[in-house]
Amino acid sequence: MGDRTTIIDLARMLNLSPTTVWRMVKRKQIKPHSSPLNPGISEECKMARMKWVLGLLMDYSIPNDPTYYSMYDFIHIDEKWFYLTQKTVARPRWGQDGQCEWDGKLSIFPFTDAVAEKRTSKNIVKGTIETKPIKSVNQIATRAMLINYLIPAIKEKWPPHEGERVIYIIQDNAKAHILQNDQEWQQHYKQDGFTLILTQQPANSPDCNILDLGFFRSIQSLMHKKMPKTVEDLSGAVTEAYNELHAKTLSNVWMSLQYVGNEILKHKGDNNYQLPHNKKKILEDEGNLPEQVKAPRWAVNECKQLVDEWRANQ
Repeated sequence: MGDRTTIIDLARMLNLSPTTVWRMVKRKQIKPHSSPLNPGISEECKMARMKWVLGLLMDYSIPNDPTYYSMYDFIHIDEKWFYLTQKTVARPRWGQDGQCEWDGKLSIFPFTDAVAEKRTSKNIVKGTIETKPIKSVNQIATRAMLINYLIPAIKEKWPPHEGERVIYIIQDNAKAHILQNDQEWQQHYKQDGFTLILTQQPANSPDCNILDLGFFRSIQSLMHKKMPKTVEDLSGAVTEAYNELHAKTLSNVWMSLQYVGNEILKHKGDNNYQLPHNKKKILEDEGNLPEQVKAPRWAVNECKQLVDEWRANQ
């Protein structure tokens, strides 16, 4: 199973082209092992999703040519694999010569402890140090991870800049996450020219987070090939897969986020759409892959009107 978690891997094993395998999947000759389910969302949530996407558009561009921010000052964080690890990514930077100047990967932090075994068994000797997941990922653990690990990683790896830099850290609405007004966070969110703002994506909207949108799946396909058996092996395999993933893959997911924003606007905040692909690989090969996607003006205007009317009625 670990050798066929993606279309490309399966095509290689079958000695077929990826396009042929994809057509076989569409004809249901090959059945995917799982499929994503979109959660049902309320009218209030739809409004929040539209408002979120509208906030990603540059204000001055909205009247005539709505265009998304480049998102170079955004960081997405999320937990995966039963709270075993937390990933943090930003948008990769590419030079004018097409070379990657920074891969956008800040770090991957395991929510684990090194624990001494309390008794001897047939499999392990008392006192042996084992890596185990922490019992509960709560706000205390999340706060410590942000302050003790994420902030130092940002200061160490962020591309050079002049003056104050405001960076938005985007997270979901899990109870384990802290908010910007957290008292302890308020003592640390400004450091060495950085101002770090915690902000929440809309509820029930994994498609608004880079990690859920595509980065996790890419890491998981690489991780499964390593076939880890223990928590320590799993943690190591995830870290290796995270480091091995090409920056271009992460860069393309950031582009997909902007196209998803367009789908949210077109569907008035609903999630009854297929994730767009938009031929990014072809555009990249032709040298026409845009850094910033434009939004359909009609959809922007309609959603702005809906959001304004919703606010007026509250």
